[in-house]
Amino acid sequence: MHQPLEIEMSQAPESRDVDPEITKTLAEYSTGISFDDLSAEAVEASKHCLLDWIGVTIAGLEEPLTQMLIEQAEADGGQKQASIVGDGRRVSTSQAALINGSASHALDYDDVQTRLQGHPTVPVAPVVLALGEKDGASGKDVITAFAAGVDAECRIGAYIGMSHYLKGWHSTATIGTFGAAVGASRMLGLDSEKCALAMGIAGTQAAGLKSMFGTMCKPLHAGKAAQNGLFAANMAARGFTSRPDVLERHQGFAHTQTEATDIPAGLLGLHERFEVRDALFKYHAACYMTHSTIEAIHNIQRKANLVPDNIDKVEVTVVTGAVDVCGIPTPSSGLEGKFSLRYCAAIAINGDDTARLDTYSDEMVKEPHLVDLLNKVTVAEKDSLERMAAEVTIHTKDGVVHYEHYDAGIPAADLDAQWDKLVNKFRACVDPVLGNEKTEKIIDKVKHLDKVDDISELAALWA
Repeated sequence: MHQPLEIEMSQAPESRDVDPEITKTLAEYSTGISFDDLSAEAVEASKHCLLDWIGVTIAGLEEPLTQMLIEQAEADGGQKQASIVGDGRRVSTSQAALINGSASHALDYDDVQTRLQGHPTVPVAPVVLALGEKDGASGKDVITAFAAGVDAECRIGAYIGMSHYLKGWHSTATIGTFGAAVGASRMLGLDSEKCALAMGIAGTQAAGLKSMFGTMCKPLHAGKAAQNGLFAANMAARGFTSRPDVLERHQGFAHTQTEATDIPAGLLGLHERFEVRDALFKYHAACYMTHSTIEAIHNIQRKANLVPDNIDKVEVTVVTGAVDVCGIPTPSSGLEGKFSLRYCAAIAINGDDTARLDTYSDEMVKEPHLVDLLNKVTVAEKDSLERMAAEVTIHTKDGVVHYEHYDAGIPAADLDAQWDKLVNKFRACVDPVLGNEKTEKIIDKVKHLDKVDDISELAALWA
């Protein structure tokens, strides 16, 4: 008789095949860069991301999901180590990462990055700022850790490729967990070996389904990515074990989460370019994949001054796969409206302010004149379009056809102009909550963040 096969279940197969030591490479790079290694544009772009993040977090403070998380944190208790942004109450760093990360994504008004295929700042900023506040870290420390975390997650996103996202995984949640772990590792002063282990602990927690878009679970993804990444780094610091090759290992993250990897894309320009520079910012309070449609319609409106009553039909074409992200045909809530190309086209045609948060209210999506416009919009997909682009064709009742192509996936060339736009957005988000004086002080503090000796100076302003 054959003897039963004995398998040592604690030993997973070794790394295989195509991508040797990419986890180690990224861990060494992330823990090795210093503030002085960052380009001036990377430092400036980091400030842009952090200012925008603080603004959208404060704007999301009163959202029901944020308040539920705060209530749960108060019920759980814990050490008062870091503040809830815009509120001032102090909770543990873990709770702060969860609450602030979720609040910052609650309105879906935060930045995006195409190589991540998601939102780069929301998993990383809550972690580095909470740890910075707790430990009295400098602005330079926070900027460096933030840039390192964003770099890691965006490079992993490029390495993993689009099939991960297209399959139904929310990259902000899954890959963002690695960014949070790397950012936390930098703040905690972990070496590259411990950072790689933290990435392993992060990878085995990474989760988040796109089927949850339009519900409270989508912003929760960002908060859990931040919280889980922080937990991973804290555990690695304590000696918790994991695999140091989680990205490339057989049955590791890439093996289970993507159809094909692209290591040259993941390591593109390592030590030469910084992913944070390519962050894209939202000036419409909806899913970023609706922005090209909105901008195309705005361009047509500027040229033709269309009257909504004269619209016969509207044809929107987006890249294949976009409908799975923002294709809710008839939204029943304001949150669903943010993920509806048809609704976003309707409000753009109607001339509603697409930057205003209340444009995406439960009441607005049911307005009869908007529903009438929405029903005139059809959405199609095309393989050849750029990732973030859209084509819009508007037919009027008098037989005129208007066409516009727009690509919102191109990073801003003028950082000074981008800062000015973000300052205006920040004021709109924060003035109603904290008042003008604190708003202007936060803007100034972030602008000069690399001169700040203790990040608690910034945290004191958002209380």
